[in-house]
Amino acid sequence: MQLDILSDAAPTEIGSYFVANYPPFHAWRPEHVPAALSALATPRPQPAPLGLYVHIPFCRKRCKFCYFRVYTDKNAEQVETYLDALAREIALYKRRAALAEREFEFVYFGGGTPSFLSTAQLERLVERINRSWRWEAAREVTFECEPGTLKENKVRTIRRIGVTRLSLGVEHFDDEILEHNGRAHRSAEIHRAWDWIRSAGFDQVNIDLIAGLAGETDAKWSDVVAKALALAPDSVTIYQMELPRNTTFSRELRAGGGSGVASWERKRAWVEQAFRAFERAGYTVSSAYTLVRSQSTAGASPANFVYRDSLWRGADMLGTGVASFSHLGGVHFQNADQWDDYLAAVDGDAPPIRRALPMTPRQRLIRELVLQLKLGRIDAEYFRAKFEVEIISEFAAAFDSLCRDGLAAPDGDRVTLTRAGLLRVDALLPRFFEPEFQNGTAAP
Repeated sequence: MQLDILSDAAPTEIGSYFVANYPPFHAWRPEHVPAALSALATPRPQPAPLGLYVHIPFCRKRCKFCYFRVYTDKNAEQVETYLDALAREIALYKRRAALAEREFEFVYFGGGTPSFLSTAQLERLVERINRSWRWEAAREVTFECEPGTLKENKVRTIRRIGVTRLSLGVEHFDDEILEHNGRAHRSAEIHRAWDWIRSAGFDQVNIDLIAGLAGETDAKWSDVVAKALALAPDSVTIYQMELPRNTTFSRELRAGGGSGVASWERKRAWVEQAFRAFERAGYTVSSAYTLVRSQSTAGASPANFVYRDSLWRGADMLGTGVASFSHLGGVHFQNADQWDDYLAAVDGDAPPIRRALPMTPRQRLIRELVLQLKLGRIDAEYFRAKFEVEIISEFAAAFDSLCRDGLAAPDGDRVTLTRAGLLRVDALLPRFFEPEFQNGTAAP
């Protein structure tokens, strides 16, 4: 198979670019696990909104750019064992004082590939979870799907368990690129599933795309944008391809091979091309990665993503399943990241927490600041009311540097990123980090 390799600029180097949290994960330590257990045991007089993340770590195959904890070799019995442990873990948290009498504002089934589960497995999982905790009160329930794992009855089941927002991992429409990057599905499966999804009546349907998959060209990307527009999703999320250290592509690159992944400059240009095309079609840029239609299929605005907006404003979230991440009362924690360790902890009726980090008040402020910058603007009044801090003066050096570089502009009580700033926002966020966390972050 011959794929066009871009040569107009240096390719993407190995390293993590996307900023998912603060302080960075490498600062979380096993010795801080007691802080997480204390947070779980302490009633919260004024609790934040609460979310649930359900990790389904199974995939048909591992993508060559994937760095998540996923399994492609588990049989049906092992999958069932995991799902039983997952339901028991969720029930375990219901008994903790910090979570007593609280309901979920949002639920997110992520992976891995949640739609890897059969209809029967999915129904049994939800039935087991519902014995202790339900989500009828949730404002949003999201479910990630891989096109090739869907059947019409499975789509209907996903809707029946209360899912309001379905996110379809399209990534690309070109079969050659999908194959080269290790994706399990092909373009025909996208279109086959689309009618089932639309007829099921989800409040919102999102599609994911990746700009800069190995082998991408200008012509292929233009075709991706056109085909995505033709589907008319309620929202589209576009990520820029990166090469974290533990991916197949990164291992090949370290061994002297080439990845065929474009430069950051080229990827930003492709995302900008997509942004402009969707804007012309009536979509609005909602964040550095997301565009939304003014009206969803159900007739309501899809602009408010409860999962995203709640997390970026300090919500509590229980991350359940192997290797999942949580945040509760200002404490970060992560579950055991190995299969046997996770199952053993749950079998012992204990939270399967492997490492944690209690945040300082300043770290909580910085976390919300950098995550909300991904929206393209920062409102000083929000931070003034919540943290009693004047962020524009407190972080004057960082904001001034963005303005000097043409990446942001003052806007009254706000600072707004320019489009150039928004397209590279993850590379800008370390400017706001504490000094000990500013090194070792990719900044293309």
